[in-house]
Amino acid sequence: MAVVEIVGKRTNFRRHERDFYETPFEAIVPLVSHLPHSVRFDEPCAGNGALIRHLEEFNAVCISKGDINDGQDALQIQGTPADIFITNPPWKWETLSKLIPHLYNIAPCWLLLNADLMHNKRMAPHMARCRKVVSVGRVSWMQNGIKGFENCAWYLFGKDAEETIFYARAA
Repeated sequence: MAVVEIVGKRTNFRRHERDFYETPFEAIVPLVSHLPHSVRFDEPCAGNGALIRHLEEFNAVCISKGDINDGQDALQIQGTPADIFITNPPWKWETLSKLIPHLYNIAPCWLLLNADLMHNKRMAPHMARCRKVVSVGRVSWMQNGIKGFENCAWYLFGKDAEETIFYARAA
């Protein structure tokens, strides 16, 4: 996997090209209790399919998937037959600032993001459409047992959000 010359906020670790990091199983566990049984989802930033495989272990059903590396730009999606989007998108702001409203204007969407993002001024307009934030904490993105430097959370966005409900990290 190629790396790019951008470094992380709290480390000099070089980021992977296109911000590709396989979604670890431990990041899925806090989300599961917030999903309807056998939820039908669309994974627009599927990467190698790890998130899909993990969710299918909990009876979620992926009915549509794609990835920029397979020629599908999530910003070109016009609709989905799924109930909801669930994805671990690239964390670069240039992408997220467009992707978040694009997806929630089609269907509700769960996005795995940096937990600190909700405190950023530029995120304020998007947080007005956030229904839930579910804390994940730090996970091992490199599948080496070493936790990453950033806390993560699942954010549920939708057009009809009235308030944001926060769920603390499980013990």
